Amino acid sequence: MPLRIVFMGTPDIACPTLQALANAPGCALVGVVAQPDKPKGRDLKLQPPPVKELAQRLGVPVLQPARARDEAFIAQLRELRPDLIVVLAYGQILPQAILDLPVHGCLNVHTSLLPRWRGAAPIQWAILEGDAETGVTIMRMDAGLDTGGIVATRATPIAPDDNAQTVHDRLAVLGAELLVQTIPRHVAGELPPCPQPAEGATYARKLTKEDGRLDWSQPARVLHNRLRAFTPWPGAFTFLPAQPRPLLLKVWRAEIARAGEVQSPPAVQPGQVLTADKSGLVIACHEGALRLLEVQKEGGRRMAAAEFLAGHPLAGDVFS
Repeated sequence: MPLRIVFMGTPDIACPTLQALANAPGCALVGVVAQPDKPKGRDLKLQPPPVKELAQRLGVPVLQPARARDEAFIAQLRELRPDLIVVLAYGQILPQAILDLPVHGCLNVHTSLLPRWRGAAPIQWAILEGDAETGVTIMRMDAGLDTGGIVATRATPIAPDDNAQTVHDRLAVLGAELLVQTIPRHVAGELPPCPQPAEGATYARKLTKEDGRLDWSQPARVLHNRLRAFTPWPGAFTFLPAQPRPLLLKVWRAEIARAGEVQSPPAVQPGQVLTADKSGLVIACHEGALRLLEVQKEGGRRMAAAEFLAGHPLAGDVFS
């Protein structure tokens, strides 16, 4: 008999895992659960989440409860008779009634090496804090927030040129591969969950748009990590002097200026423009300097910093 699986996920990072489950031998996807459709765009038209769109292409029934705790939804899950529930970025905390439903429990695919970076934004916080590596953890879910026993892990290095999008894409594939390798051994009882150690536990809170603001009183390396962590969302940004109000400038790519590469004038202040030419736009930081390579002004398009400077000459200006 094939293993009856219900998958719960919402954003695009969950799609490779859903596809892998659909292709996995010995597994039968009997249902998919995603967050409700949300209004998007200027006309606020309801848009289905990526997991729902993929599930419909696969011909798998989709449930979209407003609340996972609703008794009517739990009854629908019970009717599907799942042997195993798999969760990846679903977006709601599951009640004990759901955790106890399948005979083989609920497995969560979490995009960090637990117990480090429990919570909503583990990829971004790993990059922001300068972690050398991250990875994927398969966890047997309990009632806590990413606190369940560890079933399997796989690590990947965070390269200096990685950002949240590149790590996201890599972990999406890594998680799918690890899950389908783990399920048969988990079901056979060969991978008893290992309790998470209390030491080293950190929490990755949900991001806000303001998290992307670049504070030039910080060192260049800290700002570079912030830029990489928050690309593409919420996006790193700063403000340059303009009338009648400061101009918001989104920063898509930058690099740390090498020591001695840029001459700093006396009494330079953080945020001050040191260089503005075809090699880029170099901004002084509390320690070192950051060379902006690709930017986007408010209401404009992405462009190379040199192209931006052709229409916005800067010399000695101070970013805020």
